[in-house]
Amino acid sequence: MVNILIRNVPDAVHRALRRRAAYHGRSTEAEIHVILETITHPPKRIKLGFLLTSISREADGLTVAEAENFCRIRYDICYIDRV
Repeated sequence: MVNILIRNVPDAVHRALRRRAAYHGRSTEAEIHVILETITHPPKRIKLGFLLTSISREADGLTVAEAENFCRIRYDICYIDRV
């Protein structure tokens, strides 16, 4: 494991870190570990298909006419690509 030294940390930042650590029941060092871990390993990204499905559900899906139009446009694009 690597050691990191951070110099010239403002007093206000150090106090805030100590308060935050106390609130979470950790040492200041453990709190800094958690902060660095959270920043460097963000939550997994949402996949595009899942996002589109959730948007469709919130919008109550497509009407029959919209679905037919979507299929017609999709077919035309596929037909054009094959020519």
